[in-house]
Amino acid sequence: LTTALSVRRRDEGEAWLSCRSPGKPTLYGSLTRRGLSTEGVPDIAASEGFVVGEVTKKSILISCPHENVSTKFLAPYTTFCRIHQKSITCLDISSGGGLGVSTSTDGTMKIWQAANGEIRRLLEGHVYDVNCCRFFPSGLVVLSGGMDAQLKIWSAEDASCVVTFKGHKGGILDTAIVDRGRNVLSCSRDGTARLWDCGKSACLGVIVDCGSPINGIAVGTADNSLNLGMPEKAPSEREVGTEGKILLLAREDKKLQGVGLQSRQPVFLFVGSDAFNCCTFLSSTYILAGTQDGNIYQLDVRNTNAPIQVIHRSGAPVLSLLPYRDGFIASQGN
Repeated sequence: LTTALSVRRRDEGEAWLSCRSPGKPTLYGSLTRRGLSTEGVPDIAASEGFVVGEVTKKSILISCPHENVSTKFLAPYTTFCRIHQKSITCLDISSGGGLGVSTSTDGTMKIWQAANGEIRRLLEGHVYDVNCCRFFPSGLVVLSGGMDAQLKIWSAEDASCVVTFKGHKGGILDTAIVDRGRNVLSCSRDGTARLWDCGKSACLGVIVDCGSPINGIAVGTADNSLNLGMPEKAPSEREVGTEGKILLLAREDKKLQGVGLQSRQPVFLFVGSDAFNCCTFLSSTYILAGTQDGNIYQLDVRNTNAPIQVIHRSGAPVLSLLPYRDGFIASQGN
């Protein structure tokens, strides 16, 4: 887990290699393509210190015997080059897998066919950059948040903006959807996380005001043994699905916080090595959070005094985390 092997293509026939282990000098090398076999599979050689294993038209297995590590590098299954002109900042796929939505530093938010990358809708209405986008569970509606401090709900069918929520004093950095989406959550540079009622286009309350930008949030069902606290007043009948839920807050001030969603009461506060950028639930017990200096913390919500493990593959910021099968996928700024 702690040794990273990476490859970067230099031109059509050559690629750089590097193998990095914590506390050791990085080993560098290169791959060279010498030709093609009769089956059309590349003949690839590695420089000293690296060994090329199985090569197919879609993958290369490379090992570094000195560090006892090997990695299989996969070619993209499909590449869509024409959806955006600049960096993609956020991406989601509908529950059925048919549609994608994405935002970019080119200032656009688009819905496209996941099968072929064909652009279906352009979602226009935010002022300045759009930071985050996600589909509702139905796959027919999109939630977005922007630097204009506005949260918007869109129809994926006709690109109309059906609801705009206003109340944040700073750019919205992340969103979450409670159950099927009658309520949604947002977090902002203004240090607050808010709960919204989609049907009435109203703010149901400030869940937390922590005085530091909240870079990421996640909502999940809490472990039964966890004390989420009691709300100071009876929740509105417009609050749907908040009972028994815990809200995770990835904060700029190096803190990862857990808050009872219905009670608004703090559950835990964990201090990390740097600003937290993102967080997610692996289960009702286990959570993950990633920091600006490249750490991924796995914690047990029942006891957050010490992490179960800290994964550090490089010093690049951890930008997003997603549960996947028995593990997770992480994206980093490198």
